[in-house]
Parts: sequence; structure tokens; C-alpha cells
Amino acid sequence: MNPLLSFEELPHFHEINAEHIEPAVTAVLSQNREQLARIIASDGNKAFPDWASLMEPLDEMEDRLSKVWSTVSHLNAVRNTPEIRETYNKCQPMITEYYTEMGQNKDLFEIVRLLSDRTDELGHGASQRKILKDYLLDFHLAGVDLDDEKKKQFAAIESELSKLSNKFSNNVLDATMAWSKQIKDKWLLDGIPETTLQAALEVAKRKSMQGYVLTLDAPCYISVMTNADNRELRREMYEAYVTRASDRATHTADWDNKAVIEEILSCRSKLAHLLGYSSYAEISVARKMAKSVARVNEFLDDLVTMALPAAKREYQELCRFAATEHGLASLEAWDIPYYSEKLRKRNYDISQEELRPFFPVEKVMEGLFAIARLIYGVEIRRNSTMTVWDDSVGAFDILRGDEVIARFYFDLYTRDGKKSGAWMAECRSRRLLADDVIQVPVAYLVCNFAKGSDLVPALLTHNEVTTLFHEFGHGLHHMLTREIHLRSAGINGVAWDAVELPSQLMENWCWDSRAIGMISNHHETQEGLPEDLLNKLLAAKNFQAGMKTVRQLEFALFDFQLHQMSGDITETQVFEVMKRVRALTSVYPVPEFNRFQNSFSHIFAGGYAAGYYSYKWAEVLSADVFSRFSETGVFNSATGSQFLDKVLSRGGGADPLELFTDFMGREPKVESLLKQDGLLR
Repeated sequence: MNPLLSFEELPHFHEINAEHIEPAVTAVLSQNREQLARIIASDGNKAFPDWASLMEPLDEMEDRLSKVWSTVSHLNAVRNTPEIRETYNKCQPMITEYYTEMGQNKDLFEIVRLLSDRTDELGHGASQRKILKDYLLDFHLAGVDLDDEKKKQFAAIESELSKLSNKFSNNVLDATMAWSKQIKDKWLLDGIPETTLQAALEVAKRKSMQGYVLTLDAPCYISVMTNADNRELRREMYEAYVTRASDRATHTADWDNKAVIEEILSCRSKLAHLLGYSSYAEISVARKMAKSVARVNEFLDDLVTMALPAAKREYQELCRFAATEHGLASLEAWDIPYYSEKLRKRNYDISQEELRPFFPVEKVMEGLFAIARLIYGVEIRRNSTMTVWDDSVGAFDILRGDEVIARFYFDLYTRDGKKSGAWMAECRSRRLLADDVIQVPVAYLVCNFAKGSDLVPALLTHNEVTTLFHEFGHGLHHMLTREIHLRSAGINGVAWDAVELPSQLMENWCWDSRAIGMISNHHETQEGLPEDLLNKLLAAKNFQAGMKTVRQLEFALFDFQLHQMSGDITETQVFEVMKRVRALTSVYPVPEFNRFQNSFSHIFAGGYAAGYYSYKWAEVLSADVFSRFSETGVFNSATGSQFLDKVLSRGGGADPLELFTDFMGREPKVESLLKQDGLLR
């Protein structure tokens, strides 16, 4: 028995090995192709297709493949062994080839179009109509209209892109894991919090080394950059981090992503031209809420105009502070987090590390689950029967009454072989099965926090608490859906620039005084967050909001401008785009050696190509929605129920603007975000 093919159960991770992957993928792809042939050969489908004869079998095929490949992709991300990576790399082109075949299948396209033409006759609901509309667009964007020769070109480019994106991701992971710094003298680590030092001691022990070992994992890197008094150490860590997977790094040239970026951009440009678009950005927005390249450019330009004056004021304040109180005449990039934290401490008498003891992971999770209960009326309980891929992973059920309506895994801690960052991914999607049985949605929720020790439990900064809430918001979008069709359930079918709405919305509860009381207590004394610290935390909410905003706009503009270019794009051109964008957005000079783009996985190995602007776009939506919660009470169950009914549970079953206006009674206003961030004067 191949454990990857046990579709009736959740994955038995302890039984899954690399040797199971290729046989499972091969078997499912073969089964799906056979089923597709039967669907197309059906005389009924050729003449009078209906939902049961066409879309339900297609959903079954999609679900079957997803159950295998989502598990494999997840293990490749969180338990990346050489064996898993090798077989994943071997199978990924097979998956890409399959989806290209599906998207270019003219016979299938004609049957779906015929079903779409019958939608009034068959009385399809709103979700079904949108699914068919989206499906037809996907056919066009997959090249169904191309002649045979161009279809082959399209398929070859898609296959190459799949390999390149995976290579980019692996290079970043390998480059991140390869770097470490041993420090034997503790005085060189002055200023670094004890929790980080303990983690560095544990790394040294695992590597059989003396003293402390620092790494580029996010918890260690952020802590050093924010707190280390040793300026040379900060500079060294900064340079190592921003040159990962580049020719400026100290590691092997085998991990340099320069050529990978050039090839990815070239492939995307070729795809756009094959489909008749002037740039890849046009392909991207065709599936998004923004609808047009011009609208995105206008949106980003407007935000830069609104945020840049505040960012410049904040940076000048930081420069004055560093000069007058610390004698530093000129700030470098590796000084910004350090002196920003000191300035926050001076202005508000509070620091992220000072807050950490009050946010033990277990208490934060307990409060998070209680908040979900108050807003959405669900209970969350630990599930000890679900198997996990690491002992540190937790598994949970979501219940409404006595009914389990969803499940999820929490993988919260950094470790070797696990990719950096935080994300939500689907394990199972909700859909209606035979005999009116509902398949329960299941989510993977992944973060990279520092793990606790025998002496001290895992403790989070408030920034990390916000990250946890963000990913849980994604999870709720996936898990609280009431859609019964696979292609509209959860985040399926949701425009990419609206998919961040539920996640960014959840972050707002991290700044509510009552909610903070529910997620905090001191890990030793069990004392809640004292009122004076709470008031300081809330007062510091918009500290350097302008600088943070332009930083995100830098990423978004770089991504979107890059994907408006066409032809073969060289590293020099990529670098020039970055320089041009930084000239528009950066308030402090960035070192010439900075190669951030070489590890920008969101756009080169994730789903955000020509779509990173989605974070700010959805932030406007979330700020607007939370204004409604603020008016009625952030724990108002009626407001929560309305948001659940009109937005969260609808998934991709309707246009996101339609869902938004149904809940808010109007279209979004950017002023809500500016007001929330303290940028509206």
C-alpha cells in the first residue's frame, strides 16, 4: 500500500517516504487521464453536458491529484531531505505537463463552454456561474486558442518555468542553511536577548561546536539586527542575508540565482507574447480584482505619494536620534533596525524583547482560539489522532456545535530542512461528495519561530504574534468556507489581490486591548500584560508606519515594473529596475552589494509574480472591513456572523468586489488604511 494513495484518510506522515512519491504521482496522473478521456468521449457531454456529468468528475480528478501533490509539496517545504527533494524535482515537471495538457485541451474547453452556454437553462447558482467563467478564462490563459506549434512552445516554457521556480527556491534554502557564524566570546553578543542566545547555544550543540552559532533563520537574524550592540556583527549578518543566492555571497556559485531570475523573466515574457499580451503583468491582472495594469500602477503611485513624506520625516528623526544620543553621524542599512528599536524604546519606553515574556506560544494560541470563538462561533480543540511530520507540530479540530467542520496543523518552529517564512497551504479542500457527504477542509499553517527549551517555553515578540494571526486568518478563509464546489471553496477561485483580506483583517485583533489581554501572560508569573506596557504597545502601533509602508511599496513596485518589461531581461536591467524603484521609495541608501532580489521567493518561486501589490491592495480592504468591526465592537458576534456569511464563507464563489460591497454597503476607501496607519493628516 502506498500511503500517499490513502485518499479516505489524512496523510500518515510517519509512513510516507521519498520512494512513495513518484509511483503515487504516476498512478494518479494515469487515472486522471483515463477519466478525462471518458468525459470527453461521452456523447451526453458532447451534446448536453450538465454539472454532474462534467464538473463533478473534473473536481474528483483535481481533488485526487491535490491530495497527493499537496502532501508532497508540503513535505518538500517542511522536511526537505535530499531524497524528497530529488523525487519532488523529478515529479514537478510531470504535474506541470498535466495541467498544461488540461488547459490546452480543445475538446474539454468546448464541452465546458457548452455547459456555460446552458447555465440559464440548467439554473446554475452564482458560484457555478463564476466557476465556469473563471475556468474559461483559465483555458485562454493556458493557450487553448493557440495553434499546435505554439501550444508546444507554451508547454515547453511552462515546464521550464516550473523547474526554474523550484531551483530558485532550493537555492535560497540551501544558501540560508549553509551560512552560520560561530562566536565563542559572549561579550561579542552584548545586547542580544537571552532567548536568542539559548537558541544559538542549542545550534552549537547540534553542530558539536563550542560557544554560540548564529544562523540566517528569521528569528535569529531579526533578533541580531534589532538588538546586537556589535555593529560589525550586524553588518556581517546583514551582508550575508541580503546576498543570499547571489554572486556576492561567500557560498558556492552553484546557488547563485542571477541566471535563474533572467530565465524566469524571459520565460514569462515569452508566455505573454504567445498569448497576445504585451507583458506578463497583463496576464497577472486578468485574474485579479484590479483588472488593469494602469489601475495597479495608479494605486501604487498614489500610495507612494501619500506615504513618502511621513517616511522621510521618520528617517530624519532616526538620524537625529542616532547622532545626538549615540554619536553616530551616518546610518548604514544594518543600523536601521537597531537604532529604530532604541528610538522606539526612548519614545514609548517599550521594545519587542520586553514584550516577549508575555507572549508564550501556548497562551497566544489559547487566546487566538477564544477570539475565533467570539467572532465566528467556532470551537477549536486539539486532535491527538492526526499524525504529524515532526514532534513539534500540533493538530486541531474546528467545531460548530458537535460537528467537526475543519481541521488544521500548526507547524510553528524553525528547524533544519524547513523553508523560511510563514504560509498557509491546503491539505484538503471542502467539497460535496457522494451521498451528500461533505469533505472537511484541512489546512497547513506554517511559521518559523524560535523553539523553546526545557527551561523556557517558546516566546513570541508582538511582531511574531501578528504573523501567527495573519496565517490563521488565511486558514479561516480556507476552513470556514461553506462552498460545496472544489473550485470555489476556501481560497480557490479568489482573486489573488483579495486573498490577503482575511489574513490582514485578523492582524487587527493583535492591537485591541481586550484581545491582547486574552493572548498574553508572563510565562513565569502568569501575570497579564501590565496596563502601562499595554498602553505603550498601543501608543507605538504606528511607529515608523511610513518607513514600513514605503518598504512594502518598494517590493511591490519592483515586482510590477519588472513584469511590465518584455523580451530577454538581463541582470543589469533587473538591478536598474531595483535602483529606479529605490530612488522613488527608499529614504536611506541601500548598499551596492545588496541582492535582495536573488532571494525574493514571493515573485520568483511563489504565486506573487506581478502580484506583490496584492498585500497593500488587500490591506485597504482589511482596514475598511475592520472599521466596521470597530464601529460595532471588535467582538460583536453579529458583525462577525455577517462577515462570515457575506465574505469569509463565500470563498471564490463570487467576485471579491461584490462580496466586499455586500458587507460594507459601498466600495473600498484607501483612506481607511491611511487612517489606520496614522498617515492621514
